Amino acid sequence: MIVIKFLGGAKKSFGKDLMQVDLDNVSISKLLGYLLSIKPTNTLEIDTKNILIAVNGADSSALQGYNTILHSGDVVSIIPVIHGGARIQFVIQSKNIELFHVRNKKGKNYDYLSEQRKKFPSITIEGISSRQIASILHVKKILGISMYAKKNNLLLSKKLETDILLRFAATTQISTAINLVGIEKTDAFTIIAIGSKFQLDRMHSHLEEHLISVDYSKNMAHIKKHFHISKKHLEIIDSKNPLEDLLAERAAVLFQ
Repeated sequence: MIVIKFLGGAKKSFGKDLMQVDLDNVSISKLLGYLLSIKPTNTLEIDTKNILIAVNGADSSALQGYNTILHSGDVVSIIPVIHGGARIQFVIQSKNIELFHVRNKKGKNYDYLSEQRKKFPSITIEGISSRQIASILHVKKILGISMYAKKNNLLLSKKLETDILLRFAATTQISTAINLVGIEKTDAFTIIAIGSKFQLDRMHSHLEEHLISVDYSKNMAHIKKHFHISKKHLEIIDSKNPLEDLLAERAAVLFQ
């Protein structure tokens, strides 16, 4: 038996999230052909050219792609890949990063974050109040500093995710950082996730129903007030993005 796990939109296509098929020694390509032949006709169509497939947790693209041979006992996960401008993904130091804008219940956000960490243990996950993010460039600059710190054993904490939190808040005190940029007192926040493309796609499918859109550009005035940044502070910075550069400068000079 080969175990098939349907994630995200694939659940709607097959009407279930788990299936066992009595096949052995078949390629992924043949498995997909079989699945399409038994798919209910009244369910959402699935585009086999835009899906991500993992075999026992390994991305099939790192194996032999659709020519990968499957055997009885293998676990195959199928995730539709969503295209478009809704997802914010980028790479820093060869690491895949994605931002998820999540709506949840105020006062229960850290419990929610802990659940995601347990479900996706191979992904580095941190939550930041969306109001404390000036732009995608701001996120990239802070993450660049934190990841450099990890590479050179200069983290402000034992964990990369805690270092990210501290640098967004420009403090070495965790309690202060939680108060400044934490997520517990808001009903919407941003999850910063660092992991493989497969795991990020899997996480996106899992979070999809909780995702919302956020316009960071509306946060500029709030951030300036929150961090006591005056016009004079910004005028000193010779840059096209003075606010982001000033926030990054404050984050970079922190030492434990």
